[in-house]
Amino acid sequence: FFRGMKRVKVGVVQATPALFDINKSVDIVVEWIQRGTAAGCELLLFPESFIPCYPRGLDFDAVVGRRTDKSRSTWLDYWENSLEVDSPQMKRLSEAIKSAGIYVALGVTERETIGGSLHCALFYFDKDGTFLGRHRKLKPTGLERYVWGESDGSTLLTYSTPVGRVGGLICWENYMPLARMSLYMKGVDIYLAPTADARPSWQSTMQHIALEGRCFVLACNQFVRKSDYPDRYQHDLASEPDIMCAGGSVIMSPMGEVLAGPLWNEEGLLTADLDFALLAKSKLDFDCVGHYARPDVFKLHVVDQPETKKI
Repeated sequence: FFRGMKRVKVGVVQATPALFDINKSVDIVVEWIQRGTAAGCELLLFPESFIPCYPRGLDFDAVVGRRTDKSRSTWLDYWENSLEVDSPQMKRLSEAIKSAGIYVALGVTERETIGGSLHCALFYFDKDGTFLGRHRKLKPTGLERYVWGESDGSTLLTYSTPVGRVGGLICWENYMPLARMSLYMKGVDIYLAPTADARPSWQSTMQHIALEGRCFVLACNQFVRKSDYPDRYQHDLASEPDIMCAGGSVIMSPMGEVLAGPLWNEEGLLTADLDFALLAKSKLDFDCVGHYARPDVFKLHVVDQPETKKI
């Protein structure tokens, strides 16, 4: 009965970047892309700001009303190791993805070519290595706002690909109901959720999104120890625990069932075979943009959100 329904193998990378080192971090991404290919993955997701790192535990010497030399030095270190779209590092990533022949979604800190602002972004790559576009985090959380700029609806992207309709939000954007709904309205089959949140409660959020959106959810985090930071930051991290990010990457089905993970306290590659028959079955009793919607009562207008791009 379901012979026409496809199955897609996906992978979620839980790994440690070379913190504050863009070139070594790119090397690590390339290595994990090769592992993903060897495992038979057709789509691979990396964590939030895997390049150059998520600067957990650092305060950038933030003081209300003034900026310090230390603050600007830490910013410069992070800025110099952030990724520009038109750069040798992007070329190397594209070449590696083309060689692997898989779709890749990569969490990065993106540096604007003009102006130089930084954004927390999710980069999408076609399996031929073409850079498709990026989603930028709409609202950085807490002190992230000192480092990353905001975005708008123009980067709430979705892609219709041979492996399914794909889109995603970064970290606590996933707590924004209307942001989630903007993706559901585009019919996402595979919902990407790269994050820096390693709390056990994050698992409940991912399960809720799977059930709410009736979609597969790929949730991805880094594994980072204090010893992974460069020596120049060890003094600033003296009070931090040895394991600063335990991970918790997981893959969920449209019925909220765990397909792989969660993975804690180590690096690894989670994989799962996504059976698209489950997507259809899950819509029997709930479809938040279909028979369970009430467009006569609720309306959502997303400013500048692009149409889904067919790949």
